[in-house]
Amino acid sequence: MPEFTIKEKRTLSDHFSNTDDNVFAIITPRQVDRGALMSRYSRTDKSMRRIFLDEFLKNKNRGEEFYDRVLLEYGDDSVAELGEAQIAIEGLSNIAVKKIEDRRIGLSYLEKSSRYVTWNKKENGKYRFYRDEKIMNSKFANMYEDSCNFSFDIYSKNIEPMVNYIREKYPIEKYSFKDSTDRKEKLFYKLKNERDIKSANMIYRGSTKAKALDILRGLLPASTLTNVGITGNGRAFEYLLTVLGSSELDEEQKLASKIKNELETTIKSFVKRADDKYGKAFQKYLKDVKNKSKLITIKEIKSNPIKGTITKLVDYKSEKQALDTIITSIMYEQSPSTSYQNIMQQVKKISTKRKIEIINEFTKIRTNRRHRPSRAFENIYYTFDLCNNFGMFRDFHRHRALTLERQLLTTDHGYVLPKEIKTVGLEKDFKECMNNTKITFEKIRKKLPEQSQYVVNFAYNYPYFMKLNLREACHLIELRTIPQGHIDYRRVAQEMYKQINKVHPNLSKIMKFVDLKEYDLERFESEKRTEDKRQKIKK
Repeated sequence: MPEFTIKEKRTLSDHFSNTDDNVFAIITPRQVDRGALMSRYSRTDKSMRRIFLDEFLKNKNRGEEFYDRVLLEYGDDSVAELGEAQIAIEGLSNIAVKKIEDRRIGLSYLEKSSRYVTWNKKENGKYRFYRDEKIMNSKFANMYEDSCNFSFDIYSKNIEPMVNYIREKYPIEKYSFKDSTDRKEKLFYKLKNERDIKSANMIYRGSTKAKALDILRGLLPASTLTNVGITGNGRAFEYLLTVLGSSELDEEQKLASKIKNELETTIKSFVKRADDKYGKAFQKYLKDVKNKSKLITIKEIKSNPIKGTITKLVDYKSEKQALDTIITSIMYEQSPSTSYQNIMQQVKKISTKRKIEIINEFTKIRTNRRHRPSRAFENIYYTFDLCNNFGMFRDFHRHRALTLERQLLTTDHGYVLPKEIKTVGLEKDFKECMNNTKITFEKIRKKLPEQSQYVVNFAYNYPYFMKLNLREACHLIELRTIPQGHIDYRRVAQEMYKQINKVHPNLSKIMKFVDLKEYDLERFESEKRTEDKRQKIKK
């Protein structure tokens, strides 16, 4: 007998993609019902579509009631992952967006780019930067406003000169399309028609502008307002709200409230605990951890500011140990019934030459960087001590499959002065901007250490450490050394590779798509390939 009557099938067709196959999509419109159905599914022997007919169809509040019981009474956190939402936040600072993007699991982000968008626009006659209430209600208000305005003035007035300089240095005649019919020909072919000319001009102008904005972004202060889109599940959003709610910054506390209000329109049942008694207790715990860490650090550690930039590998296993660990892990899944320890004992007896051959065999079968090494390569870790400009940190910060700890943003560690700034004759303006920021920062810092971060420019160096396994190192370094990458993070990623290669010359061969070359107009080749693909699609 069929499971559903004709009438039931008609009803189900509005809530499921099909009524008779064993694989189907849940399309019922209410997010809370979709999540509750998934969770209820694990606690009964009924089919999901039968659960919907028997338990959800007549009771419009079934989803909310289920979550109230499971989440609040039993604390089943995994159930909160069954609700998903998308949130857009516009006009938040680069301090707040980094706090949000610190959350690694369950959330995905898309942030406004400093490479493709100019940040010189004003609203109601004012530059778009965050004006923290505590600063603006203090004696530092005018100084803060003047300092941020000065940074934006220097950035804005130099966009056109920098773009012009880049276009003079890299003339369009040098960056036309290569003739794809003759791979050996090094000359550039003549543009054949108006469409080719228009495409070449568009790509060239976009690439040169991106190069100019990359150079100038160091002038922007951390108060610069950006936009971010967030996709995630209820559990991750709940933790995000808890973290923001425990912040010392008014901006982040207000964001917590606003985000929660909007999530209540879509996944209300999944984020109820963010500011209830459990959420408040969690917020207190996070504050206690921070305060306790601060007290211990003040007592035990003396300040010693870093001068300049650092990319230094500070913790790793010997290659002999690393080879044994990874080869044992490679063999474990395919081994006849035996223990990890037994495999390790046998692997240790294999000659070093043979171990290297095994790693080389896995290196050979990677034909592009998207063919990531297997999970076996997750068993070896590297810790890097890093201090790079804040603008560059924002790019590395996007990698979430690693452990990253960072300090407050300050002016203590100096700043990076791009060579192009000197060439164009902007060095005096640039240095004046940085010095002005430092004076303002030092004064605000004494009374408002957290809030003082807002005034610091992207060019200032920022200390953090990163612990990542070999598989993630392979992904990060290969991705961040591609030709179209920003020169700052390309050089740091290249240095990371060189240091891993130095201590693990054989294991590092698995990172076979690292690009150690330098490029002039980073985005051009990438944009050209994209345009070639676009033209093929049109044909």
